[in-house]
Amino acid sequence: MWNFRLASLFVFLYALRVKKNPLHFRRSVAKVCRDTLFSILFVAFSYFVPTGVAHPQQPGKETGPAVTKVEPPNWWVGLTPEVMLLLSGRDLEATHVACNLPTLHVSRTQATAGGSYLFIWLKIGAETKSGTAVCRITAPKGTTSFELPIAARAPTVGKFQGLSQDDVMYLIMPDRFANGDPTNDEPAEAPGSHDRSKPRAYHGGDLRGIQNHLSYLKDLGVTTLWLTPIVKNGAAQDYHGYGAVDLYAVDAHLGVLKDYVGLVAAAHKQGMKIFFDAVPNHVGPKHPWVTNPPMSDWFHGTLQHHINSFSPMKGSFYGKPDGQTNGNDPFESLIDPHAPVRMKRNLTEGWFFGILPDMNTENRLVEQYLLQNSVWWAETSGLDGYRVDTFPYVSRKFWASWHAGLRRLYPDLTTVGEVFHPDPSVTSFFVGGVRRYDGIDSGLSTVFDFPMFFTLRDVLLKKTPTGRIADVLRHDFLYLHPEMLVSFFANHDVPRFASAEGSSPAKLRLAFGLTLTLRGIPEIYYGDEIGMQGGGDPDNRRDFPGGWIGDKNDAFTQAGRASDQQEIFSYVRALLKLRREHAALRSGQLWHLASDEFSYVFARESEEERLVVAFNNAEQSRELRIPLADTPAEKASAIAILFGEAKGELAAKEVHLALPPQSLSIFSLN
Repeated sequence: MWNFRLASLFVFLYALRVKKNPLHFRRSVAKVCRDTLFSILFVAFSYFVPTGVAHPQQPGKETGPAVTKVEPPNWWVGLTPEVMLLLSGRDLEATHVACNLPTLHVSRTQATAGGSYLFIWLKIGAETKSGTAVCRITAPKGTTSFELPIAARAPTVGKFQGLSQDDVMYLIMPDRFANGDPTNDEPAEAPGSHDRSKPRAYHGGDLRGIQNHLSYLKDLGVTTLWLTPIVKNGAAQDYHGYGAVDLYAVDAHLGVLKDYVGLVAAAHKQGMKIFFDAVPNHVGPKHPWVTNPPMSDWFHGTLQHHINSFSPMKGSFYGKPDGQTNGNDPFESLIDPHAPVRMKRNLTEGWFFGILPDMNTENRLVEQYLLQNSVWWAETSGLDGYRVDTFPYVSRKFWASWHAGLRRLYPDLTTVGEVFHPDPSVTSFFVGGVRRYDGIDSGLSTVFDFPMFFTLRDVLLKKTPTGRIADVLRHDFLYLHPEMLVSFFANHDVPRFASAEGSSPAKLRLAFGLTLTLRGIPEIYYGDEIGMQGGGDPDNRRDFPGGWIGDKNDAFTQAGRASDQQEIFSYVRALLKLRREHAALRSGQLWHLASDEFSYVFARESEEERLVVAFNNAEQSRELRIPLADTPAEKASAIAILFGEAKGELAAKEVHLALPPQSLSIFSLN
């Protein structure tokens, strides 16, 4: 607007010269000069005040309103008709807020916490042009201003892609993968936080390090990267990312926002996708909100008075013997239509492990804040989906609203929820696409297949009957799209498979073999493809060898891998190549052919082909004779080995298999 007034001034001055300065022109010039001077001073003053930063004050003389932070820090034209801004600062009891662009309209405001926070609902007209809005706040103790950059949306082609059955996910903890920028190892605001000799300190891995090794991941056969949270954390031991203190900033140990945007763009250029780890359930204990929340009910409880997330229900309530291992808190009460709120409140309102402040997602302002935050990260970077942490601990009404808000903007975006439980009847309850007994559709795309995770570990490490695999698959009827389940045998919350009791190189190969051939979208935990060792947290989060200058070995290269590392790497890479080449392994229908205490044989059928996967967990060879009548394989006339060392032949509508000990083999039927 001030540009328009400045142009008007020049027009009038020109007219003044031509028309010999008649009286009405002199008055017009005076008015335009006055208005223009005010506009220039207003914008110039605001320009020299950084976005979201308070006006300069003399030490010890802080008086009047001031803005120290604006969330979100920017927005887009045409993305949403309105954005809710959360301003932090002091004395922000606004009596009036107005912006310098006529297409922006403040519909309402709400000051909270004694003026420490100000909520502003800002309508953005469709005619708004890219630029920086300067908004003036009038309050009882004075005036202040803040800036809000507003831009046109970037092209969306190749972004927000979501998952498909063709994908292979790879879980990375950025601090432990590769150090691409040693200058951010110990940021100025986090002295003493970096020490590779301490398992709970920051080790220096960062976003640039991941980008530097995209070619390694692509060569392995990975298509999708899931990074643990990259937002700013508050404690020296928060290398994992789950202790957020700023949901709009990249943690300085990992880089800056430009690094994340660059990583997503580079991944897309390689034909790979990026998943963001979203944690709406809680923030870190050092978040400024904890001591001074924007609203009294911003959290469930307070720092001094809150409940913890441990369920009050015992296993015996559902007839389970005392001491039975639970995957996590007993989520059974959350899916039980007969359980009153009292039995569920700890899970949905308790502070995680009694430490992490639980967001009150029933508060509509909290809900809008968290939705906008997810939209901001998506729009800023072009990411392809969200891995959603601690999914059952959050209100289902929130998830329905959150997903509806995301899907209006990004219909193809995939969300994968963490439901850490061994029972398919529990995990399936949280998947969207259907209204449950509470009348709510969560909207969640899919979940990690924890029931299969527990079963694979039990079968391979604890000698549980192999038939348990078929039993888990039997429950696929509980899911609308079981083919979209994310299958895995390891992640950052459990001991490394290679170090687990009962493990061996052969068992590790079997774990990969099953995960990459069963239905679902496989997920690999970084380093498992080279057999990385590690016990419980944080030992299961060791640095990837070769990710740091000076590392003894560089496992990102074949020359830098030990023979045992190369053996498992080659096995995984070959399986992933086979998966890429055969649609039946990616998206084919799965059929049971045989299952018993030691072996499981199944078919994967697509329109083009039929494959047979034969798994033998026994320590000795086995010979199986499997009838093919009334199965999709009954018309097979020939069998050929594609992978592994088993032998197979067809005879009299039977397949005869000779399976080596502890092996997985794949056959093609013609």
